Amino acid sequence: MVKIYYSRHCVHLGLALLLAAPCAFFPDVALAEQGFARKNATFLIQQTVSGLVLDGLDGKPMVGASVAVKGGGQSTSTDANGAFSLQVPDNNAVLVIRYVGYITQEITVGSRSRLEITLKPDQAELAQVVVVGYGTQNKKDITGAVKSLKSEEFNKGIISSPQQLLQGKVSGVNVTAASGEPGAATGITVRGPGGLRTGSTPLFVIDGLPLDNSSTGGGDPLAFINTQDIESIDVLKDASATAIYGSRGANGVIIVTTKRGKAGTSMLGFSSSVGISKIARALPVFTAAQFRTEVPKVGGVLDDKGGDTDWQDEITRQGLTQNYNLNLSGGSEKLSYFASLGSQQEEGIIRKNQMGRYSGRFNATQKFLDDRLMVDVNISANNTKNSRPPITSLLNDAIVYNPTYPARNSAGAPAVYQGTNNPLLYLDLNKEITTINRVIGNISPSLRILKGLVYKLNFGVDNSTSTRDVESLPSTVPLIDGRLETYYNINKNTLIENYLTWNWSNDKHNVSALGGHSFQKIFVQGRNYSINKFIVGNADPIYNPGVGQELTLANNRPGGFAFNNELQSFFGRVTYQYNSKYLLTANFRTDGSSKFGANNKYGYFPSFSLGWKISEESFLKNSMFSNLMLRAGYGITGNQEIPPKITQALFSSLASASYPLNSTSVYAAGTTYSRLANPDIQWETSKQTNIGLDFGLFNGALSGTLDVFNKVSDNILLQVIPADPVQPASTVWSNVKDMTVTNKGVEFALNYSHTTGNNFTYNIGGNITHTKNKVENSPYSIIPSGSVSGAGITSSTINGYLNGQPIGTFFLKEFTGFDANGLSTYRDLDGDNIITDKDRISAGTAVPDMLYSVFGSVAFKGFDLSVNMNGVSGNKTYDYTANVGFSKLRLAKNVNATPESVANTKESINNAAMVSTRYLKDGAYFRLNNASLGYNFNTSKLGIGWANTLRLSVTGQNLFVITKYDGYDPEVNADRAIGGVSSYGIDFLSYPRAKSVIFGLNLSF
Repeated sequence: MVKIYYSRHCVHLGLALLLAAPCAFFPDVALAEQGFARKNATFLIQQTVSGLVLDGLDGKPMVGASVAVKGGGQSTSTDANGAFSLQVPDNNAVLVIRYVGYITQEITVGSRSRLEITLKPDQAELAQVVVVGYGTQNKKDITGAVKSLKSEEFNKGIISSPQQLLQGKVSGVNVTAASGEPGAATGITVRGPGGLRTGSTPLFVIDGLPLDNSSTGGGDPLAFINTQDIESIDVLKDASATAIYGSRGANGVIIVTTKRGKAGTSMLGFSSSVGISKIARALPVFTAAQFRTEVPKVGGVLDDKGGDTDWQDEITRQGLTQNYNLNLSGGSEKLSYFASLGSQQEEGIIRKNQMGRYSGRFNATQKFLDDRLMVDVNISANNTKNSRPPITSLLNDAIVYNPTYPARNSAGAPAVYQGTNNPLLYLDLNKEITTINRVIGNISPSLRILKGLVYKLNFGVDNSTSTRDVESLPSTVPLIDGRLETYYNINKNTLIENYLTWNWSNDKHNVSALGGHSFQKIFVQGRNYSINKFIVGNADPIYNPGVGQELTLANNRPGGFAFNNELQSFFGRVTYQYNSKYLLTANFRTDGSSKFGANNKYGYFPSFSLGWKISEESFLKNSMFSNLMLRAGYGITGNQEIPPKITQALFSSLASASYPLNSTSVYAAGTTYSRLANPDIQWETSKQTNIGLDFGLFNGALSGTLDVFNKVSDNILLQVIPADPVQPASTVWSNVKDMTVTNKGVEFALNYSHTTGNNFTYNIGGNITHTKNKVENSPYSIIPSGSVSGAGITSSTINGYLNGQPIGTFFLKEFTGFDANGLSTYRDLDGDNIITDKDRISAGTAVPDMLYSVFGSVAFKGFDLSVNMNGVSGNKTYDYTANVGFSKLRLAKNVNATPESVANTKESINNAAMVSTRYLKDGAYFRLNNASLGYNFNTSKLGIGWANTLRLSVTGQNLFVITKYDGYDPEVNADRAIGGVSSYGIDFLSYPRAKSVIFGLNLSF
């Protein structure tokens, strides 16, 4: 944290050094400009004053603060410890202390020889610059719904992907860490889900390079980023802000900016942390003693092996996470640079599950031609290795396995039982190893052609490769032949952009215009092979697949795929300000995508927004409002996240075709259509209206934002049964003309900061979002999602998309209790005395209608404490784990269960566990996401002045969660999609969440 703090201030130190440089190298000139000759300057200096400049926000020393004599030529800047020393003419001299983002102070020296000065932050100036599409804007001039989050505001703890930094921090953004597995995909939506099969993940832009959201090798597509390298994250939420990205901005845009070096200073930073994690809460299955009591109660014959085994404890562990980061930054007037190396080794709380990531990053900015030409270079290389056991099978056996069976035999090896599996054998015999290598970089030269006119080129490449080995080792007891499956994947994303930016202003008018062209090409390829039957021994087949004994293609046929996607775009933006009060922003983008047919290759995505700075009007001058701005905008964005090639014809070569040449001959070989071409398919589009109000009171100490939005997605892309009777494909992709998905809601964020006279600083903030989601005008009675399988329930569905209901609606039979025979009863909706699928009801949605968070921090002298809490409500979770795993019938067969499954004495042992509202539960929760306590040592007092900062911290993560849900964790979303239709809120053997304590060290020089 301290390391980040000093990096944030390096730019100010650089500016101060640049300003002081002429005085250092040309002292005669500097004094002469003030009307003094060098030979006379000595006689005017009568005393020396020294002092310390402190940050009123957290009490820390301020590096690079400017200290100058008012009306004189003497000036200096504070050193790494915030100290300064300056010669002044006399006691009446007035010192002017300045620091960017803080209120300038003037202090009369008087008879004092040492001063301690505290600068108060100027809330109106802090965090002014926000990154938007193809440029930056001052925060006070943005007319769209945009939220910028700086590194010091990020969530803390064990962070595997950048999305986790945002959880609870930005209104309208729902981050779902649906699994506790290291490196697992983290779900994120901006202002609710839109498409059904096209996904709702926003576009990510890393240092100007748009990613394709692919997950080469599995896991989270952003897990390659070292979060310690991130300087800021900017979230573009409404269409007026995202339309500049056209067909890729329908789900919002998240722009990640990494740290850069600052001219005029150099810094070496080191940070490390060690985290200890354990399962936050286990499922409350019966202990061995309880099991011995409950099995006979339900009429079972107890199979007792005399043990007392907690199988969840056997497969879990206390995980250790180690994180080490080293960075070097600095620069001169012409060149600045930043380099970093990082290592994160994270053990999952399930045994033999761990993720290791090594990352390296370098960026530089070089100026040429009297600063007319500036070249930015960014490059990062990352290696991620994920090792995991068969987690689903492991968890399933751990929660249902007989607790009276000993886990190990007398020799300490996993015990083997006839006809059943010991979960520990999965750990020894099965594993999956995925290795991903990713290199991403771009070069962006910009040339100032004329005053106000700049040309910029952006050329970037994102190249990733992965190898995934899924291995089952051979064994004699139990008898397993062994199998190895290997998958190779390649993803290459190439981008080239050219654009011009023009700026012009005078006393009343300010105009900026942007116009450019973009071309992006994405190549994806995958290959796989497998081999069976290995010799039992010490050799690992991963390293020599040739030892496999079964060499036929019957069970080992190789496979693969490959495709290219191309996107060509023309884009432009115009911003206009009049008298710094009235603002206009207009965006336009035309996209051509290879994913769409010839008749609709291009899509057109305009937007506009208006802003009125009410606080600049004369009637609000000198009022309590330091900022009051009204915003309104409208725009159209698109979504092209569909499979490639679906608009093109598909052919199959057959050994024999469908028609014989005559009644006696064999069928002839030939090629036939598998899918007809569809040249009319086009973009799914979203039209969004946003009205917002930004306000600041009490010199910016209290600030907030209120937004009201309405987003309507239409031209919904669906895979449907073809209307054409001669269409050879059983399903085709098509736009459903009148169908819409609407997300409307209100976002409110508030923050208050205050510093007292004794350097006590505190900050408290929060946000709340209320969203309503609705599917309308669907031509289908239901679009099913959320598949299930198991005895008696296969082919049932859990989620469905219904007219008038939200996305993620649970479409279930309504459980009403038990009849006289102890069998489940359900509501007979149509009154025909038969319970069928026609009796299903809309039983609530998995998508929360309320997101909220509260966060705060306090700082006094060297201590600081920050706390972040977040929650959701209005959502349901389907406990599919309980549905298929726990019942009286299974318990009677010596399969473990929970007390909930046997709580009703009326239920018969023969009752079927049908998919119904019986297993639908409240998914709301409130979580203490993280709390961090730190101390910043005064390095001067410790006698280690060679160190700028020294900080120790301890952080607790997922310390508690308040919820009615009795599964591992309410924040779940197992992928149970049907035919690509997204499912939501289903808990099926989800990886348990961990509770962690992390100890950190930050040091900079």
